[in-house]
Amino acid sequence: MRLITECTRRRVWLGIRGSYAPGMSIIDSAVIGGPSLAQERRLVTAIPGPRSQELLARKSAAVASGVAHTVPIEAVAAGGGVVVDADGNSLIDLGSGIAVTSVGNAHPGVVAAVQAAVAQMTHTCFMISPYESYVAVAEKLNRLTPGDHAKKSALFNSGAEAVENAIKIARKATGRPAVVAFDHAYHGRTNLTMALTAKSMPYKSGFGPFASEVYRVPASYPFRDGLSGADAAAKAISLIEKQIGADNLAAVIIEPIQGEGGFIVPAEGFLPAVVDWCRANGVVFIADEVQTGFARTGAMFASELFGIVPDLITTAKGIAGGMPLAAVTGRAEIMDATHGGGLGGTYGGNPVACAAAIAAIDAFENDGMLERAREIGGILRARFESLQQSDARIGEVRGAGAMIAVEFVDPETKAPDAALTSAVAKAAIAEGVIVLTCGTYGNVIRFLPPLSISDELLTEGVDVVAAALAAH
Repeated sequence: MRLITECTRRRVWLGIRGSYAPGMSIIDSAVIGGPSLAQERRLVTAIPGPRSQELLARKSAAVASGVAHTVPIEAVAAGGGVVVDADGNSLIDLGSGIAVTSVGNAHPGVVAAVQAAVAQMTHTCFMISPYESYVAVAEKLNRLTPGDHAKKSALFNSGAEAVENAIKIARKATGRPAVVAFDHAYHGRTNLTMALTAKSMPYKSGFGPFASEVYRVPASYPFRDGLSGADAAAKAISLIEKQIGADNLAAVIIEPIQGEGGFIVPAEGFLPAVVDWCRANGVVFIADEVQTGFARTGAMFASELFGIVPDLITTAKGIAGGMPLAAVTGRAEIMDATHGGGLGGTYGGNPVACAAAIAAIDAFENDGMLERAREIGGILRARFESLQQSDARIGEVRGAGAMIAVEFVDPETKAPDAALTSAVAKAAIAEGVIVLTCGTYGNVIRFLPPLSISDELLTEGVDVVAAALAAH
């Protein structure tokens, strides 16, 4: 990390298209993100610095208080493995905007594709005047998602919108109303997806009533339930059969690795058993891969890690390198069950976002990102499993690829320790490392670094988190 003293705070930090110094506006400095940024942790001021404090004061006055934030900065540029703020601080990014900028913020291929697309057209609405890039994204998704069956896709704006449409499609295809979601699930913030989401605060509290015919059953959480995959699946299936009935059930939806719930990896055999039961009973199995998709877990999709082939799969986040895009992809006969005009949306599959997705998918396929995700996961796992040997407050280290979590517990009782988790995360952020918390009990720190991060930055970021843990 570069510590900048008062006498050097006026130094200009150079980028490809301009320069930046603390106190300058982003427009004046013409700074850009991407690989041009110095890949270093650098604290010019305390966090938040004066410029960031000014923006946060404006935010408090102008933005609804329900829109919270984790890191108290005014971000002005990002790329590689760093986010730079308006005060000149450079923070190590271990969050990727919640797994969105997996290819790297301002990835050159994505930037070039967006620039070309936006100069050609900003919007036509695919439902009015179709264009090639939407079709090209659908073709890529149909080819890349698990399974060799005939597939079709539909594009939307957000993960929640994709999930909601997947449920619509499953209900239309089966003629059944009920949907099963799982403990610790997170599927979005719309009314239907709030019903699917398990955690009340902050996602559901006070926002009901929620959509009907949504039921919840236990998921596999090996660290806390101690069950084998087969036993956890049998427990869930028994509840489905007794309390809902297969004949009433349109779909089962689950994140192959649960995200907001705590990066929970199900026990071996759990997901295949649930898929087999769905197939035997004509129930649509939906894999929500909004957070796990696109190389994040070291496979293109996490379903591949468990040997399952979903009927429908929802994607978003990493799909377009930071541009808003989401999709439902699935068996052609299920996707085609909906009548003409039943799917769509004004902005769904926007041409600029589709251009970004084509470039991002090219990077995922051809730039060694699957291997890089596995390398990142190896570094994270090795360090935290080593720390676990001497610190019983680390209850479990889990995840896959560049999607790793550390669950903090009381060393005696194994009860969740949310206070420690929050303190460690805040201390790391104050030292210039962006980390995110999660978990139903608020006791998990999740690591989602961009796949463009260097080993040196990643290791330094982990060192800061480890020091924060040691200090508490």
